[in-house]
Amino acid sequence: MKFNTDEIASVIQREIEQFSDQVDVREVGTVLEVGDGIARVYGLSGVMAGEMVEFPGGIIGLAFNLEENSVGVIILGDYLKIKEGDEVKSVGQLLSVPVGDAVIGRVVDALGNPIDGMGPIETTERLPVETLAAGVAARQPVGEPLQTGIKAVDAMTPIGRGQRELIIGDRKTGKTAIAIDAILNQKDSGVKCFYVAVGQKDSSVAGVVEILRKHGAMEYTTVIVSGASSPAPMQYIAPYSGTAMAEYFMNKGEHALIVYDDLSKQAVAYRELSLLMRRPPGREAYPGDVFYCHSRLLERSSKLSDELGGGSLTSLPIIETLEGEVSAYIPTNVISITDGQIYLQPDLFFAGIRPAMNAGISVSRVGGAAQIKAMKKVAGGLRLDLAAFRELEAFAQLGTELDAATQLQLDRGYRMVELLKQPQYAPMDVVDQVLSIFAGSQGYLDKIPVSEVRQWETDFLDLMHRSHEDVISSIREKSEIDGDTEAKIRQILSDFNTQYMRAAEATAASA
Repeated sequence: MKFNTDEIASVIQREIEQFSDQVDVREVGTVLEVGDGIARVYGLSGVMAGEMVEFPGGIIGLAFNLEENSVGVIILGDYLKIKEGDEVKSVGQLLSVPVGDAVIGRVVDALGNPIDGMGPIETTERLPVETLAAGVAARQPVGEPLQTGIKAVDAMTPIGRGQRELIIGDRKTGKTAIAIDAILNQKDSGVKCFYVAVGQKDSSVAGVVEILRKHGAMEYTTVIVSGASSPAPMQYIAPYSGTAMAEYFMNKGEHALIVYDDLSKQAVAYRELSLLMRRPPGREAYPGDVFYCHSRLLERSSKLSDELGGGSLTSLPIIETLEGEVSAYIPTNVISITDGQIYLQPDLFFAGIRPAMNAGISVSRVGGAAQIKAMKKVAGGLRLDLAAFRELEAFAQLGTELDAATQLQLDRGYRMVELLKQPQYAPMDVVDQVLSIFAGSQGYLDKIPVSEVRQWETDFLDLMHRSHEDVISSIREKSEIDGDTEAKIRQILSDFNTQYMRAAEATAASA
């Protein structure tokens, strides 16, 4: 048998060129037991908390519990493919997700993998899922409005860029609808939106994506899905993944809005993991650090200082209550972390008042700083007036005789409640909101029947856009109503009311 020396020489030459003197040192462990989305691993003595580990088949896990003789790992994937005795390798990295413009308009899972059938996400940039929130020196006070397009919210519980405003209420009271309207209203505002669905039905999420697509909002929105069928580790990690994607834009000096729908289900997933890991249960069987689980997430929403680019991340966490129990463990935790709450009441919702916002309990701790001057002027006392109206309404039901001033307050209250009603997926421009609320609060609706208030509003705003674009432009440019503009608006309202009443009388006479 003859050897070809040239061939042997070329092989040796290639091996020498490719030779690396670096030894691949990697810590390896063994799976002791696996089930319910967690694994107990022996041998990874040097692994760090939150570090990624790799199971056979490329399944990723996260070091969750560091114990004396073993490591508790939460499995971010199909744990049914892992068995006892499998080898586990430490990766030496923290869990990260793809970020950048490539994720905008996509539907992804909790690890940033696309699930919308539109191909891979083309980006080289990744950010760790868990990062430290900006410190006090790196922030600035919230003072720039983030318009939701919902009259009741923008007037009474305004939201500023960098704020955390909780949406809380029982199931089926319109919590998601408020968040979706806020996303729809960001069109042409340059705000990137992120919707994190945790523990939701896949059909519900598909409906939300369809609405966003139909209204052209998917052009600036990313949907992160960890549905009801996803394992608990994925539901736990999804809000952090969404925040990392949103933080990328905040750090670039841009503005982002993130909706967590909802954090109650994330807390339940975290409780499940903690109990499986044998962590001691506390109140309502939640682990002691469930507060930290939410605080380290929500503290990442902020308005950065001008030195850091002045970017912002605004968050709208959603919490579901049971039977209106606001004083339960998770609701009280999240209320104490956020900068205000929008409380939705089932009684109001079923009475047809939508959004079903309870003006007495709902609050924004940023207040007028997050409103344009025009809105602050017209809606200053609206929340207190509505809260007082609710008390009067309860008193009036007793059938007692009311004096003229009280009756006037009641009548105006009924009209303001009607005026603040708004159909779903129809966010309203802030100048239109200002004009409507000005008309109602200044008594121009007092003689209009309650049933005709919404038609009156539509006709009035049509008139303003048709014939008085100069007034609208003035409010938009100055962000306030000066003396001349106010006089003009009052004159327009008086003339419009006269014509409206004449038309109503003519219609009644012909009927």
